[in-house]
Amino acid sequence: MTAFQSVAVIGAGAWGTALATVAARAGRNVTLWARNAEHAARIASTRDNPRLPGIRIVPELVVTSDLALAARADMLLIATPAQHLRGAVNMLASHITKAVPIVACAKGIEHGTHKFMTDVIAEAAPHAQPAILSGPSFANDVARGLPTAVTLAASDEALASSLVQALGSRTFRPYHSTDIRGVEIGGAAKNVLAIAVGIAVGRELGASAQAALTTRGFAELTRLGRALGARSETLTGLSGLGDLILTCSSPQSRNFALGLALGRGEQPPAGKLAEGEFTAPVLIELAASQNIELPVSEAVASILSGKSTIDAAISALMTRPFKAEE
Repeated sequence: MTAFQSVAVIGAGAWGTALATVAARAGRNVTLWARNAEHAARIASTRDNPRLPGIRIVPELVVTSDLALAARADMLLIATPAQHLRGAVNMLASHITKAVPIVACAKGIEHGTHKFMTDVIAEAAPHAQPAILSGPSFANDVARGLPTAVTLAASDEALASSLVQALGSRTFRPYHSTDIRGVEIGGAAKNVLAIAVGIAVGRELGASAQAALTTRGFAELTRLGRALGARSETLTGLSGLGDLILTCSSPQSRNFALGLALGRGEQPPAGKLAEGEFTAPVLIELAASQNIELPVSEAVASILSGKSTIDAAISALMTRPFKAEE
């Protein structure tokens, strides 16, 4: 029997609701926390979340805006956007009385500090056990019980294995790992690269360009990952290459959808947060500190900041000095 009988999910958006459904499906006692009391009360009474329409929330899943109640769980999943993770963990820290695992479920790098998600958790809640969940997954697919495989990493292998056992089910298969940095780099970088591929599709540059951007983007992800100590098998696994392929090929991806709109000269989808938009400049700064070149990611950052037009960025990529493939 798993040591983690109770699970709290912090953040009642689409992804948080999907993860709460996963934990309930795995037989855990689940609490879903929403910052807004009215939002929590609505979900609790109607048993559905307008941010994840069509998904019935089981009666035994507790929905609350009481953070102290949520903090009592054996393990905590933080499903807030990457740039809000520190604030969420700061609030939690005062309620945590034991060395509880805190699993980051956002994919990004913190602005200003260049910290990855588990580093933020370690700083904000020193007594917690940081972990990261990432991989090719969409909230709607996961909540509906469609087959999904992801990676969950913690520095201690026994802990990672126990967390996987607590969340896994017949439709949700997590693999455990100790390569935290590899999982975090894959999750963060693929969001930026998906914007690039979306732009190419929106501009109707053709399948060849889409394939080239995905492949060269993966080379960038691998280059940075290796410089920061990530393992090759992680970068080519679910949370690296697997997540990149999914995110660069489906309009369900908010990052791909943002790129698609940019490529078509349209306004980005309203109310849809694309983590890659916030990650792009930080990723470039982090790579520069390691003397790593990321031409595709740099082009995305330049387009998003308004420093370059799409046509100019494409021209710059295509006229770079010829070199051997790496």
